[in-house]
This record gives sequence, structure tokens and C-alpha cells, in this order.
Amino acid sequence: MTETSIDTADITGKTLKSVEAWQTGHFILTSGKHSSEYMQCQKVMQYPRLGNLLADLLIEKVESAGLKPETVVGPALGAIHWELYVAQALERHLCKDNKKACDTTSSAEQLQHLADHGAEIRADKSLVKAVFAEKIPEDPGFAIRRGIELKPGEKVLVVEDVTTTGGSARKVVEMLKSMECDPVAVGAVVDRSGGKASFDVPFINLLALDLETYEPDACPLCDQGSVAIKPGSTIK
Repeated sequence: MTETSIDTADITGKTLKSVEAWQTGHFILTSGKHSSEYMQCQKVMQYPRLGNLLADLLIEKVESAGLKPETVVGPALGAIHWELYVAQALERHLCKDNKKACDTTSSAEQLQHLADHGAEIRADKSLVKAVFAEKIPEDPGFAIRRGIELKPGEKVLVVEDVTTTGGSARKVVEMLKSMECDPVAVGAVVDRSGGKASFDVPFINLLALDLETYEPDACPLCDQGSVAIKPGSTIK
């Protein structure tokens, strides 16, 4: 796949709509703002084939930008599943240049391969980590827990499903820098900020939209008597 042979935004939009992930109504976004449109990307991520399709599209764009991440990290809960699909896509691309470490065709062959080359595989850079960063109770930041370790200088792609303000991804970038890692980019399925979200690293998305959002105390949908629902699960 190349940028010249496919329309990434068109494919992404059709994929979201095919599973009713692109919804209309009256919603409270994870940023706290209100909107008449909502992207529930978990409706896509529940299908590995679709999640992997979008992840491959993102990694194509990351590589086209000349970026070389080693690890994928995303904020929970929005990036859960997505960070795994993106890490798998990254690993597939890295494996194109390292058949010895990656080219197995069945579960039995993979088990034997791990038995024969386990230490070599663990040391190989084509073994990509997929990590979710957790919100810290009573703290605005994120942390990586559960025994997962990242090395100083490790090149990390930060991912989230939908970017509205970019707050969560920005906090993860800050966390990684505090760990002396090297966040190389932020990647999202949808940028619904209308180009307003910005980071001090490159921002790569599959679909950019300018969907109007409203502060809760200035929402015309509320003024019309509509009751907002909160379909998301975290605050970004």
C-alpha cells in the first residue's frame, strides 16, 4: 500500500461508518465538550481485521514520514486494543527485513521457533512492545505500571483513537520524556479537532475532521432541550 494508490481518509471514514462507529446525536465527549457527532472507535477495534487494517494504514504514514519507532504506547482506556494493533503492524513492517526472527506460518512452528531462538528474539529489535499508560488516581498524569519497563532513548509512537483536544496524548508524551524516552510522533485514527490539536512531536492521523464542539454552558443542543449522553469511558 502507498499513499498514491489509496485514499486513507476515505477508507477510514467508510470503515468507521460500516460498524456504526461514527455516530450522530448529542454527546459528551471525553474532553467534556458537547457535540452532535461522536466517534466510538471501540466499535471498530472489536474486530481485529478492521483494527489491523487501520493500523497498517497508520504505520504506512509513519514510515512515509521517515519515522522509526520501536515501541507503541497509548493512554488507557481509549487506546486499548488500538495500541496493540499498531504495534503488530509496526512489527509486520520490521519483519519484512528480518525473516529469521519473524517468518513463522503456524502455531506449532512459532512455538518451536521460540524454543530454538527465544533469547535471540527477545534481543531483536523487531519484537515490538504494545503498552498502555494508566491514569494515576488523584493525579492528572499517566504512568506505565504492571512491571513494564522502557529504556532511556527508546523511540516511542504514542497512539490514541480520537483526538479532540490532544490532552491525554500530550500527557503521555510528557511522561515518556520524563522517563528519558524519545516520543517520535503521536498517531490517531481520527483528528476531530479541526487542526487545533498540536504536539511538540509530529501528529499523524488517518482522518481529519472539523466537527463543531461546544462548552457545556454554551451548547445549542442543550438549549433545545436535548439531553447529552456520555458514551466514552475516560476523561482526556
